[in-house]
Amino acid sequence: MLALIQRVTSARVDVDGEAVGAIGPGLLALVGIELDDGDAQVRRLAERLLQYRVFSDAEGRMNLGLAQTGGGLLLVSQFTLAADTRKGLRPGFSTAAPPDMAEPLFSQLVATCREIHRGGVETGRFGAHMEVSLVNDGPVTFLLRA
Repeated sequence: MLALIQRVTSARVDVDGEAVGAIGPGLLALVGIELDDGDAQVRRLAERLLQYRVFSDAEGRMNLGLAQTGGGLLLVSQFTLAADTRKGLRPGFSTAAPPDMAEPLFSQLVATCREIHRGGVETGRFGAHMEVSLVNDGPVTFLLRA
């Protein structure tokens, strides 16, 4: 399980012209689920999303995690992150979990984050064609693996 996280001043997901999730300051996490992912990876990624220190402290150093700032978290399922891109000019998706396996794990990640984060957790819509807009703060972007 992996997540491309971006520190944002705002982010929003639209489906068919309608906002389905939006946050102010916080993190946008594009989440890819792989074939061997399970409960342990869900728990580990949730902890990393909420504790990874990408927000500035009083001295301007990245020493604060999302849980400390109380910012929003926008989780968006994105199977293309789990693609195998090591060779050729076309991504392969043999490493990505199929939708019937990925959707429950993504839902579990959302539930886990909502259980432990008070700053608000929003989502896109699993399997939908989504338009994601954001204002990257920094820019600050990291790839996390669970």
